[in-house]
Amino acid sequence: MGIFDLFSKRQKRLRGDVPDVYTYNTLPNPLRVQIIHIWSDTLGQEDQYWHYDDVKQAYKFVVKTLCREYGLFKLPHTEQYGDRHYIEELANYFLREDNVEKQLDIVELTFKVINNFTREHRYLCRHNANDIADQAIDELNKRFKEHGIGFQFTGNEIIRVDSELLHSEAVKPALKLLNQKHYEGAQEEFLVAYEHYRHGRYKESLNDCLKSFESTMKSICDKQGWKYQPNVTSKGLIQICFDNGLIPAFWQQQMTSLRSLLESSIPTGRNKLSGHGQGSESVEIPEYLVAYMLHMTASTLVFLTTAESKIA
Repeated sequence: MGIFDLFSKRQKRLRGDVPDVYTYNTLPNPLRVQIIHIWSDTLGQEDQYWHYDDVKQAYKFVVKTLCREYGLFKLPHTEQYGDRHYIEELANYFLREDNVEKQLDIVELTFKVINNFTREHRYLCRHNANDIADQAIDELNKRFKEHGIGFQFTGNEIIRVDSELLHSEAVKPALKLLNQKHYEGAQEEFLVAYEHYRHGRYKESLNDCLKSFESTMKSICDKQGWKYQPNVTSKGLIQICFDNGLIPAFWQQQMTSLRSLLESSIPTGRNKLSGHGQGSESVEIPEYLVAYMLHMTASTLVFLTTAESKIA
């Protein structure tokens, strides 16, 4: 059905009564209800659940997956007697669960199903199935933003958003550019870095930032036929990219700081904070620093892959 700009919303904007800082600790109940409405439009409604086996199987898959991963036979708050009603079981659990990570588990899993399975014509026999799936994902992301919730469904996963500008100008383009045949490994590592960040595993996040950085350069070298040693470091890969004209020669002369930035930013941040043993004292990595490194990684990957695409 989409989003309507109601009178009350316009009045809130006029009063400045809209969230300008993202929050991450819970999904408010109105947002969860809106997400259930999106499920109804896309995965299927109550009457379709009983008449179309694909709809029942979709809800069953989500519920069964959550139960298996959480070590449960039924989701909490489920009726203990009678036949299982998966669409109701899922909605009731989603509305009553207080843990934001589990709330996001549900959102991510249901939208993976929407993204991967409802696009087929045989699912509810819809001729515009692709459009419906795209609209569902678009509405979810707009609802997150509308409620000031710092998450988005991007690249088939829920990722944390710290700045709308950085997300739109760096993270989304990076994921789009990496969503090509040659960059599967780099894309996976970048998404894993985001997943570690979302769960507070900051050292692991920095490690995967460097992995995705190095994998991107290796993929560029493989694509262009540039030779490198199996144990080459990020510094060596940067040298190969410069030597082979990834950056035009006249730019190299004018932008002498570019090489220094590439060599020192991602690898140094990772090596100083998470790459080696920490000794007798625990090293605390601040969240804001990891966010900075993630966005720097995204910007660098956009820069490298775009430069590679311009090579004649």
